[in-house]
Amino acid sequence: MSEKQTPKTVLIVDDDNDFLIQMRIQLQNAGYEVLTAEGQKEAEELLADTHPDIAVIDLMMEYQDGGFVLCHHIKKKYPDVPVIIVSAVYSETGIEFDSTTDEERSWIKADRVLAKPVRFEQIKGEIEHLTKGR
Repeated sequence: MSEKQTPKTVLIVDDDNDFLIQMRIQLQNAGYEVLTAEGQKEAEELLADTHPDIAVIDLMMEYQDGGFVLCHHIKKKYPDVPVIIVSAVYSETGIEFDSTTDEERSWIKADRVLAKPVRFEQIKGEIEHLTKGR
């Protein structure tokens, strides 16, 4: 990231405080401005006054489908904001979600779905790819 560019703002939403802290520190060190929320409700409050460049959200928070609902609300309010869902649902349930087909994107609404545990380099690479030119 060039020093002359305005830092991109990343919204991270997860009920796992360790994940939030780790992502915030690593993304700030990579030159991003970072906002965090510990759940869907807190994220919705932040989004009332904030337009992030990208959002990284957990799937299951206060409610099992909280990530899907939050993703839908983000896309409705800010259609230009890419959303990455990061979830351990596959390792916990065996249910796999994806966003590679038009059909899946029509109901998932996320631009990417990544399985936890996820490496920081993978998240950073997806953020760079999805915010390129923004």
